[in-house]
Amino acid sequence: MTSKMTTKVEGNELTLERVFDAPRELVFKAFSEAEHLKRWWGPRGWTLTVCTVDFRPGGVWHYCMKCMDENQGSFYGMESWGKAVYKEIVEAERIAYVDYFSDAEGNEAAGMPSSDIVLLFEEYEGKTKLVNRATYASPEALKAVLDMGMEQGITETWDRLDEHLASVR
Repeated sequence: MTSKMTTKVEGNELTLERVFDAPRELVFKAFSEAEHLKRWWGPRGWTLTVCTVDFRPGGVWHYCMKCMDENQGSFYGMESWGKAVYKEIVEAERIAYVDYFSDAEGNEAAGMPSSDIVLLFEEYEGKTKLVNRATYASPEALKAVLDMGMEQGITETWDRLDEHLASVR
């Protein structure tokens, strides 16, 4: 493991940071290309069964994570759909998007919190520091996703990203 994720919660904003032992361009590609995302996105035991990426401002990333791990009890077989609508892309530096829970058709899930996400890819001692800033509508909306286990899910997801980057370097 290159480094552990740091988490900071302030009001309705969540900031996550982690350093990956990989070039910035590769870490950026891992977030922008379906073939990379399919290999690491989601917590352990979950697989992307659907992953379509239209990587441009106004484009959409639509995906389905499915729990394939029988040891996860009632989660086994569960599907979780998500959708990102890209707002801004600066090659190898920044991706801004709105993140939604969705259904299989890409409709936003009613009553579920969305967030504005800014991913920053920074050179750091020959490695890449990834900074994820997520802004929610309210502190309560942020608390709702944290209560769903989102922090553990992202920790496992970024662990899988670290393993994926090591395998393709």
